[in-house]
Amino acid sequence: MTTPTSKYSEEILRRVDMMGTISIQELSQIMGVSDQTIRRVTRPLAERGALRKVHGALVSNKSALDPPFLSRMSLNREAKVAIANAVVEIVQDGDSLTIDTGSTSAFIAQMLRARRELTVVTNSAFVASTLAMIPGNNVSMAGTQLRDHDGASFDRSAFRVVERAQVDYCVLSASMAHPEKGFLVHEQCEVDMAFAMMHSSSRSIMAVDASKFQPQARKPALRQPDLKKGDTLVTNVEPPDAFRQVLDHLKICVAD
Repeated sequence: MTTPTSKYSEEILRRVDMMGTISIQELSQIMGVSDQTIRRVTRPLAERGALRKVHGALVSNKSALDPPFLSRMSLNREAKVAIANAVVEIVQDGDSLTIDTGSTSAFIAQMLRARRELTVVTNSAFVASTLAMIPGNNVSMAGTQLRDHDGASFDRSAFRVVERAQVDYCVLSASMAHPEKGFLVHEQCEVDMAFAMMHSSSRSIMAVDASKFQPQARKPALRQPDLKKGDTLVTNVEPPDAFRQVLDHLKICVAD
């Protein structure tokens, strides 16, 4: 049986790992509990090394030595949290959506725990497990065989599940943005899944942080499907002027 303390422990670890560093006061405000409760619950967590306590703040122990997916989540963490908060302002209780398997999408899934009665279809085991245990949610995991580095599925059954969905939004990510070609990824299966998710949704949300507008050493070569007029780009910076033409048909939401 889950006790209130163990419930708080899970939520605290989830939020600390997502934020990297967060003050006890800020965490108490987010969770709606007292500073004393946060301190009491985190004491044994710190003692067993699940997190660190420094000068009134809590620090995640996740590092680049963790598996690749968690390592990607640690990059530009603050920006991804801001983007996730902005997406959650768009998605409301009772909405339906498909969500891809990017690290930014994982942060969005974490924040969507604040919403209720969601219908979610995803090919990400991380996203599915994050949202499936929320009372009232209806979560479908698309696919059966999961990749070992990110828990994503791109087998035939994954596409069948996504293609049969009819949802309000699809939430997509990208590896890089190009001023002429739009949003790019590294693998064809990611492009195919984005097509399937967009076809099944009424509106699309592309969620990318500022680093995606910069040149990269390992350049992706495959184009994500073109977003439609009125679809939304959520990012944490105003896109550079060079991208104005390729983005001018989108709603652009710059997260604080």
